[in-house]
Amino acid sequence: MPIRKLREFLDENRVKYLTISHSPAYTAQEIAASAHIPGKELAKTVMVRVGGKLAMAVLPAIDLVDFDRLADAVGEKVELVDEKEFKDAFPGCEVGAMPPFGNLYGFDVYVADSLAEDKQIAFNAGSHTELVRLSFDDFERLVKPRVIAFAVHTEV
Repeated sequence: MPIRKLREFLDENRVKYLTISHSPAYTAQEIAASAHIPGKELAKTVMVRVGGKLAMAVLPAIDLVDFDRLADAVGEKVELVDEKEFKDAFPGCEVGAMPPFGNLYGFDVYVADSLAEDKQIAFNAGSHTELVRLSFDDFERLVKPRVIAFAVHTEV
């Protein structure tokens, strides 16, 4: 979903948001630094397989997925998915830069409870040079993710 389609979806749902352009960056930490956003407010999307079905695990850029905790919470086996398994699932998006709107792509979304603590979140908007920032409340209202404690904080 290119940024234009994401904007249309947000506009249709009367969401206030900000787009942020930044120099090309590929890791969540690089993106946070490039866009001058705290790593705890930048949401990264990790594609996982939950019980054989693709899903999104969304967590702060500074954290890692604890696969055991996520599996315990959802009651099914959880494993990391290789990019080649999902690259075609996000037309118009650069690989690894898909927005965490699984509802628009038919994926379940699991959000780390630590991300829900922030009033605002930012995330890739389909490219490695553009972010969208909006309130967590609006994100939660539109995506209806399952908020779970599965992120492990890393020291940076």
